[in-house]
Amino acid sequence: MPDNDAGPFRGARTAQARHLLGLLRSARAGELSLAVISGAQGMGKTTLLESFLSDAAVARQDTTVLRAAGALWEQHVDFGVIRQLLAASPAGPGEGDLSESVQQAGDALLTAMKTITGTGQTLILCLTDIELADTPSLQALLYALRRAGQLPCLTILSLDPEPFAADPLDQHKFQASSGPTDPGITGLLRFPGAAAIPLGPLAPDEVRTMGRGTAAPDLPLPAARALVEHTGGRPSLIGALLEEFPASAWSASTETLPAPSGCVSFVAAALRRLSAEGAALTQAAAVLGIRTQLALAAELAGIDDAVAAADAAHAAGVLRVSTTGAETRLEFPLPVYRAAVYQHLGPARRAALHAAASRIVTAPVQRLKHRAAAALMPDSGLAAELEASAEDFASTGAWHPAADAYVQAARLNPRPEDRESLLVRAVDAMVGAGELPRAVAALDALESFAPSPRSETVRGHLAILHGRPAQADALLHKAWTAVDSATDPGAAAGICQRQVLHALARLNGRDLVTWAERAKRLAPPGSPAAVEAQAIEGLGLGFVGRYAEAEQSYRNADGLPELGAQRQRLEMGKGWLHLAMDRVEEARAELSGAVPTEFAHGSQRISLWAQGWLARADFALGAWDEALRTVQAAVVMQEESGIELLRPLLHWSGAQIQALRGNWDAAAGHLERGAAAGDSYPAMLLPYSLAQAQVAETKADYDGVIRALTPVLRMQRAAGIDEPGFWPWQDHYANALVMVGRVEEADSFLAPHEQLAELRGHRSSRARLAYVRGRIHAARGDLDAARSSFLGALAQLDGLPLPYARARVKFAYGQSFRRAGKRREAAAVLTEARDLFAVLGAGAYVDRCLREMRATGVSPDDTSGGAGRAAAGQGPGQPDLTEQEKAVADLVASGLSNKEAAAELYVSVKTVQYHLTRIYSKLGVTSRSGLAATYPGRSAAPLNRP
Repeated sequence: MPDNDAGPFRGARTAQARHLLGLLRSARAGELSLAVISGAQGMGKTTLLESFLSDAAVARQDTTVLRAAGALWEQHVDFGVIRQLLAASPAGPGEGDLSESVQQAGDALLTAMKTITGTGQTLILCLTDIELADTPSLQALLYALRRAGQLPCLTILSLDPEPFAADPLDQHKFQASSGPTDPGITGLLRFPGAAAIPLGPLAPDEVRTMGRGTAAPDLPLPAARALVEHTGGRPSLIGALLEEFPASAWSASTETLPAPSGCVSFVAAALRRLSAEGAALTQAAAVLGIRTQLALAAELAGIDDAVAAADAAHAAGVLRVSTTGAETRLEFPLPVYRAAVYQHLGPARRAALHAAASRIVTAPVQRLKHRAAAALMPDSGLAAELEASAEDFASTGAWHPAADAYVQAARLNPRPEDRESLLVRAVDAMVGAGELPRAVAALDALESFAPSPRSETVRGHLAILHGRPAQADALLHKAWTAVDSATDPGAAAGICQRQVLHALARLNGRDLVTWAERAKRLAPPGSPAAVEAQAIEGLGLGFVGRYAEAEQSYRNADGLPELGAQRQRLEMGKGWLHLAMDRVEEARAELSGAVPTEFAHGSQRISLWAQGWLARADFALGAWDEALRTVQAAVVMQEESGIELLRPLLHWSGAQIQALRGNWDAAAGHLERGAAAGDSYPAMLLPYSLAQAQVAETKADYDGVIRALTPVLRMQRAAGIDEPGFWPWQDHYANALVMVGRVEEADSFLAPHEQLAELRGHRSSRARLAYVRGRIHAARGDLDAARSSFLGALAQLDGLPLPYARARVKFAYGQSFRRAGKRREAAAVLTEARDLFAVLGAGAYVDRCLREMRATGVSPDDTSGGAGRAAAGQGPGQPDLTEQEKAVADLVASGLSNKEAAAELYVSVKTVQYHLTRIYSKLGVTSRSGLAATYPGRSAAPLNRP
């Protein structure tokens, strides 16, 4: 790669490798450079260094590399490291020529450095493990570097800042040494211009980069996160795991993740060196988990002197003793070490220990778990107990333990047809837990069974959550065609339950209600299928305007338990419905209650729906900081779960709020992350289209609004999308039509939506549509009718906690009347709009209001008929621009075209051109660039059109 190439290096430490390359470029330019790579054992220091030195940009003919390494057994050999460097130098003296003086050794090294660089070579001095180097060598190196001047030399040092911590992968360092307090090391670390390159634990994104060169090139984010937690982010362990195990291994339960063979081998050797009691305690602890009570582990190990055994295991680095809590506990330094000990035990020994553990633990769930782990052969009785336990977990929304229990029940059940049913329920529980990659991996186990309605249903469920409507439709149709509801009503009810979700994602209320009614007829009352159908049925009824029936549907469910996944579904459904019905504060409370916490479990899918609409409720109420916090938390959950269906909904609020605040890069980031393809579910495409439209509208890009919402026009909208209150897209589209001059088209589009909103008596929808009607009247010159429409819109909003909606109406009112020449009336209303936007933090619209107010010719600070021209922006000696000219100058100086400025100011392009001619004359400039350079008011934020 060329010397100026910024392409990534291999491995996960791309940024650090680029840093080293930058230092090498400085060295080649004649600047002495020093890099200090620091990191604990296993953090990838050697891999980074070797990758860097072998890269084509480094390993050139004009570059010489001298290498040396500290070693424990040579630590007391003075000048040992310097001798290594000089022996490798083609110009340096032999080892026998080295004196015992730091000064003479430093001079010898400096002479070799000058000789090599004097031939046009760039020199790289590479010293590793310097915490184990002899002190005189480090002092001699420091002596030489201080006197090297501008030699083209890069010195790279690597060290472990804590080389003597109990690390079971590096036992040979557990002895005294100079350590990082060595005066030679201290001097080098403080060398002027020394670049620190610390290597900490890898982040999940870096792990995914590592995976691209292994058998796991498309490692999901949840799997990468699991690897980081399992290994402490150590590249050496992660690399070994990725090489030794298939990608599917990282979608398993976190409790069963494996250890690499090297780690297992070390553990085996460490256990052999331990006393019998120390080894027994370590093995017992591994069976009990990553951390456990010391007393319980000692009882399971059958040892008398637990303290001595724990001390031995601690000294070997395989266990740690913690006394910080209410109990003395044992814990493994990393989960991967526990996995290594557990793997080394062997099946028979593991089974015996689990059986013994089941007799001494007190919690019933833990006893059952150990009994299952001890069972290696089918056991119908134990399988039935596990199935019952899984059902209990599922009823409270504890989906992760439910999935584990279902999997174990399937493993131990002797009947193939029962195993299939249990595996299907296990996959559904994994989906509920937000573990879609694990669910996909678990589907492989179903391949050994003949296709069935149950297996097709679970595949259809996954297709829905992955946002694949065509695939989901085909699978669910196939399952429904094949099922016999008379002989297998449970399977039929499960299909109906998934069809309910499928219809919800299609935003089709009629189909949703139909499938919900079928599910309730087929499923036992109070079962998850029946309750979810009832919870979502209310939304379906709302989608088609049957609000009274929707409310009654939720009242019928009031007798359900107060906690768990069933209650969560109902709270989410009610919250979404009430948000659509303008009962925003009530909706917010319900949606907040549908977000699971540490103490109230629930479905991640339902939680993501709830958080998406909770953000919309907070947006409507003006609590934008709260909305952004909800979005941030939900996005993390969504990315970890892999539930694509809800991604655009979550980013919708983020994009709109950031745009309104003028944070254009953040808004663009949300649009990019929330993008939905044209063949996505309407529940994905619609919020993405709305987000695009609302960002474009904030920038006064009305053509962009129309482009963004055109896909919505092609949707089947009659069964939910156009129901007032649910998806507020109609006013944005009609408003954009008016703003680009398509007034008659806006009129015909608006009329049926006005009629439906009037029929439903939906106040906020009537207000949103009324302000567009006001724009239409104003565009036609009927100002009395326009005023009536705008005031009517504001009257509809009276008593509703919708400050942003109110500000939008006032902005449209003021902008329309400013264009019509009613400047004082416009300025008064725009002042009110500006104040509302300012309270909300909508800086982009505050700027737009100020520009409109300037264009009225009325001072923003005097809207009662005072001065006809604002003094803002006109200091002593500045040209006397009118307010209209200032508004045009602001926009053009910010980089907008004449057409864009005209759209922003709601005037014609010719009007902008006219004002520009006068502005150029007054300012003495002849071009737009001249205007940008001289106009004092050009500090207004540019609109940054995409």
